[in-house]
Parts: sequence; C-alpha cells; structure tokens
Amino acid sequence: MDDRVTENTAAHRFEMAIGDTIAAAYYRLEDGKVVLIHTEVPQQLSGQGIGSKLAEGVFRQIRESGRQAVVRCSFMTDWVSRHPEVNDLIVG
Repeated sequence: MDDRVTENTAAHRFEMAIGDTIAAAYYRLEDGKVVLIHTEVPQQLSGQGIGSKLAEGVFRQIRESGRQAVVRCSFMTDWVSRHPEVNDLIVG
C-alpha cells in the first residue's frame, strides 16, 4: 500500500492509492478554507486503518499548504477529536 496522500484539485479530493483503488477525502473551498465533507474507504479495506492514514495525510497537506480546515465529515470529526495536534488547523 502506498500511504502517500495527494491532492486532486480537479476532483476536489485528497487521494491515497491502495492497489487499483483509492481512498478519498472530498472537500470544497470556502473563503480559502478546506471544508472536508466526505471520506470514502473501499468497503473491502474497512477496519485496516486506511481512513486514519488518509486523515493524517490530508491534514499534513493542509498544514503544508498554509490553509485551514472546516470539518463537516463525521469520520474526520471523530479523527480530529482524537488528534489534538491538528487543532490549530481547525476553524468553524
């Protein structure tokens, strides 16, 4: 598994390749902020920590780009509640 997360701006999502499929965190931009709206991990890979690796990469990308995030996705909300190291990136 390649746990690198990349931003696909054309599709408005962060992606992590897993074999022939991808896990993705979808977003929209509002006032320069990344609004995280939905996270998808292939069902057959559920429970393997893929979502957490994706979330780590998403917030790394957001930090490196100098942006902030608004979390509207329930998975990301739960992940953020367990990772206070990203609290400085969260607004709204």
